[in-house]
Amino acid sequence: MVFQMVLLKLADWILYQLLANSCYRAARKMRSYGFFLKNQSLKSSQQQAPSFPNVFKCGLENRGSDILVCDIHGGLLRTESFFPYFMLVAFEGGSILRAFLLLLSCPILWVLDYELKLRAMIFITFCGLRLKDMENVSRAVLPKFYLENLHLKAFEVVASTGSRFAFTSVPRVMVEGFLKEYLLFDNVTGTELHTVGHYFTGLVSDSGLVLKHRALKDYFGDKKPDIGLGSSSLHDHLFISLCKEAYVVSRDDGKSGTSSVMPRDKYPKPLVFHDGRLAFLPAPLATLSMFMWLPIGVFLAFFRLFVGIHLPYKLALFLGIWSGLDLRVKGCSPSRSGHRKGILYVCTHRTLLDPVFLSTSLGQPLTAVTYSLSRMSEIIAPIKTVRLTRDRKQDGRTMQRLLSEGDLVVCPEGTTCREPYLLRFSSLFAELANEIVPVAMNTRVSMFYGTTASGLKCLDPIFFLMNPRPSYHIQILEKLPRELTCAGGRSSCEVANYIQRKLADTLGFECTTLTRKDKYMMLAGNEGIVQDKREKSQSIGK
Repeated sequence: MVFQMVLLKLADWILYQLLANSCYRAARKMRSYGFFLKNQSLKSSQQQAPSFPNVFKCGLENRGSDILVCDIHGGLLRTESFFPYFMLVAFEGGSILRAFLLLLSCPILWVLDYELKLRAMIFITFCGLRLKDMENVSRAVLPKFYLENLHLKAFEVVASTGSRFAFTSVPRVMVEGFLKEYLLFDNVTGTELHTVGHYFTGLVSDSGLVLKHRALKDYFGDKKPDIGLGSSSLHDHLFISLCKEAYVVSRDDGKSGTSSVMPRDKYPKPLVFHDGRLAFLPAPLATLSMFMWLPIGVFLAFFRLFVGIHLPYKLALFLGIWSGLDLRVKGCSPSRSGHRKGILYVCTHRTLLDPVFLSTSLGQPLTAVTYSLSRMSEIIAPIKTVRLTRDRKQDGRTMQRLLSEGDLVVCPEGTTCREPYLLRFSSLFAELANEIVPVAMNTRVSMFYGTTASGLKCLDPIFFLMNPRPSYHIQILEKLPRELTCAGGRSSCEVANYIQRKLADTLGFECTTLTRKDKYMMLAGNEGIVQDKREKSQSIGK
């Protein structure tokens, strides 16, 4: 019954748009005898709109009690297009098929008017999408792209005001979390979506799309906000004209220099963790390039995996670089003392492939220990991997045994981090070995991230190797002097903190006290523990 009700409502809306508005839409599409003249008419209409000063002319002093209103698209971001953010929701929250359907709709969306375009994108992106998936994307994926595209001057104006209110036509669930958590907005008014149970129907609620100028009047009444930020479009001119002061955030600002680009050190809140597979802002052309690359990328990923698993180190290294892999190694294999124990390599953790690339670079087999590793990753790993239990005594005995058998690789952060930060180092490794070699590792990708907190971890190596030119930079530092180890009288915590700082300085990263648990609770709402099937069956039996 619910599904039939949704279909009837959708059919009713489509019929209304086709019949009641068909003449109006046809006239708009055919005016000026084509798209070229249509663009010319739009430009002339914009020139006739009332002109407002550029946002760079807005003073920042004595704004502590001012009320600011704006829209995130056109008012805070350097790009007005909201297509990339719908694509992020479709790809990360939905599926690759939903994202492909949204991409295919681009030619149709281009000729639709603003309201129809937005309604169509909402339907394709949200129809059948779970509320939980949208919450995850809003919390863990979108903030990264919003921060990177913030307009610097617009942000400074927002930060100087005392009260901030956003009015937007896009769905509220896409922007509210970011605006309130990162920019401290007091209220966000956006388009509400219709839901049935735990799913979106893809339809707008009965209140309809938000018209910004009407929503502003309804919210403030006769009172005028102090500052309004908007784009150069007629819709935004009508919106910001209701404010005492109005400023335009022009798209041309970013072309004249880097003054509008938001540097990382000015982020309102450090971006340490984020999730999702896409490493680029999926504008239409960029998304088209990604889908065209996918068949080649899948082939390359499996080729690189085969080479790394089955071929000797030197040949695997040669073919990997030949296939486009950018591997840069500094330093050399450390000298060995007379001790029987192996060397403990302490690495920063960027992807699950860290120990594999270190082993290939050194040209020798290594053993890697990890906390959570999927069964698929264990099967395809070309080196020996051992899963730890989070029981400190038991894990200590396991690592001691492995060190007595040969060299060992450990990533004391316990989880990966994509951004230039190092998480807190566990001190267990420092209690087990005196021959410790720090290894600074960093990666760069252009299309897909090779890590995930809420997705399938077994696909992490595949996604990383699918990049056109995945980059791994490895710097092997000098072996830790004996006086800086536990054998020299230092505590395990002192040794761990020293190595963390040393690696951070080498990479230009920043040290944090955040842990694996902090990351997974923030991104996925769990502690990030991958249970073995046997453990699951035992816990169910209990």
